[in-house]
Amino acid sequence: MLGSSIIVALTAVAGAIASPLDLITRQTPAGTGTNNGFFYSFWTDGAGTVNYNNGAGGSYDVTWQNVGNFVAGKGWNPGSSRVITYNGTWNGASVNSYLSIYGWTRSPLIEYYVVESFGTYNPSSGATKLGSVESDGGTYDIYRTQRVNQPSIDGTATFYQFWSVRQQKRVGGSVTIQNHFDAWEGSGLTLGTHNYQIVATEGYQSSGSASITVEPSE
Repeated sequence: MLGSSIIVALTAVAGAIASPLDLITRQTPAGTGTNNGFFYSFWTDGAGTVNYNNGAGGSYDVTWQNVGNFVAGKGWNPGSSRVITYNGTWNGASVNSYLSIYGWTRSPLIEYYVVESFGTYNPSSGATKLGSVESDGGTYDIYRTQRVNQPSIDGTATFYQFWSVRQQKRVGGSVTIQNHFDAWEGSGLTLGTHNYQIVATEGYQSSGSASITVEPSE
């Protein structure tokens, strides 16, 4: 009977502990999709380790270690001029990482960023400043860069990147994205037809973590 009791007890304990397989299967694979009413995108170049997980509502968490490059987050498809509100934690301030509103358009093919916070590398480094815009309690500097034969939503392509980089870094708040669209247009930067738009965590040759919640848009 003692042996039987031990077996029963061990069985109960084993059932209460998640197996490694359980932990693996809850990780969201790279790709795009919908989760709890939100669109999500998770892209990685495959270098290092990235664990991205969709959570309740508009929440997600991501940890990365010795990565090449990844971008992941939740939002909407298509993007629009909505006011985007988010909050959370971002442990990327001391490494090469960005927290941003991130999206794509087609015709023309444009990759855009409204950078709320960045770590050790300012993504506008080396770019020519085209102007600035006051929005949501801060000042954002405007830049344009070009990517040549790089990954895009349409495969390998050459395209422009539009940037608004916030001077007063923050993690959490509301972003009136139309203000940036208007400021870019005023600087001669024209967007196309919106594809997806997410609150994204990006890491480049670094390690870190983030846990972000995106609020439903009005």
